[in-house]
Amino acid sequence: MLSRFTRDRRGAAAVEFALIAPIMLLLYYGLAELTQGLMADRRAAHVAATIGDLAAQDTQLNQTEIDDVFMVGQAIISPFPSAPLSMRITSVKADASGNPKVVWSKASGTMTALTGDVSGVPAGLIAANESVIMAEASYHYTSSIKKVIPNGLNFSQKYYLKPRKGSEVLWSAS
Repeated sequence: MLSRFTRDRRGAAAVEFALIAPIMLLLYYGLAELTQGLMADRRAAHVAATIGDLAAQDTQLNQTEIDDVFMVGQAIISPFPSAPLSMRITSVKADASGNPKVVWSKASGTMTALTGDVSGVPAGLIAANESVIMAEASYHYTSSIKKVIPNGLNFSQKYYLKPRKGSEVLWSAS
């Protein structure tokens, strides 16, 4: 009777499936979450590049135009929720010594406007008395599945763009 039981292979497929199924499900959920996370990262990069490009195309900006640019950024991040998106546009000008300083800065979300000196500008990007637009986007991605990425991921992107129509993009209070 025992020898007949050891030779019986009828349930082998079910046992193998029971052993492999959790691993396959974990791989499936992991790849789905990873793909969504990478898509959110690419969208955040596209937001930073686009808001910087829109700001660099103008010679003078005001609050209404900045609000419109930030609305474009929120539209780009969809279909992901726009609430975790933060954006900042900063006009940076190098002084006579070549030290980058903030001319004006506007932010949305949890980012705050910058003032004073700017750190992290790549060496050789701007010469003395030159200007660039620094555009930043930060996004906290939270997975809807939360199996492999339970706490979410933070993505940050930063772009530097030269003004297109002049030497500097000015700020207008009106």
